[in-house]
Amino acid sequence: MDERQALASFGALSQETRLQIVRMLVVAGPDGLAAGGIAEKLEISPSNISFHLKELDRAGLVSQQREARSIIYTANYDALGGLVRFLMEDCCAGHPEICAPAMAAAACCVSGEEKPQ
Repeated sequence: MDERQALASFGALSQETRLQIVRMLVVAGPDGLAAGGIAEKLEISPSNISFHLKELDRAGLVSQQREARSIIYTANYDALGGLVRFLMEDCCAGHPEICAPAMAAAACCVSGEEKPQ
């Protein structure tokens, strides 16, 4: 991820509703959520949710797919991972042990164990 892409991502995430949407979609996993379901959970209008989803899509942080009459949104895990890597690529002046706790906290548990807190 280059600096321009990172700035677009941070810009999109710097708004409360959009940050909530991304976090909700990360939890939803690869099945994603319908736009109407997101609006309902956040208690905002469909036109408002469309505006925010469009901004997240423009920044490349979400993907969309039509299923029948619904549009299903999913988190773009590659883009989110790229954003984390962008932040950590120059981590700790060559001392990776300093960044290890942050990286471990961000890692998904493949074995089904809970993440350390």
